[in-house]
Amino acid sequence: MQSQAVIKYLRLSPQKCRLVADQLRRLPVERALDLLNFSEKKAAEPLKKVLNSAIANAEHNQGADVDELWISDIQVNQAPVLKRLRARAKGRANRILKRGCHVVVRLSDAPRPRTGKSGK
Repeated sequence: MQSQAVIKYLRLSPQKCRLVADQLRRLPVERALDLLNFSEKKAAEPLKKVLNSAIANAEHNQGADVDELWISDIQVNQAPVLKRLRARAKGRANRILKRGCHVVVRLSDAPRPRTGKSGK
């Protein structure tokens, strides 16, 4: 059983959002919510909202037990970039890039095993 929730066009840099998302991968939902509650990063609040939405989707649509849910996957992808101009000296201008991101959170009822090289 899997459920997911998506937040699009979040006005937060994907690099900053991935710092928090990387801490949440393969954690039980209860522990992930505790981590987000006490995190001081700006990305913690929207990630908490999308995680609560995924939990509600799993509970309502599949009838899942909340205590047994795990975060199986979190993806933070880049959204379209807003381009702005800032006035500089002698009539010139610099470009300012206001980045955004899309976040996808997938939950499952069993933890996903770690993949990668082992033995080192």
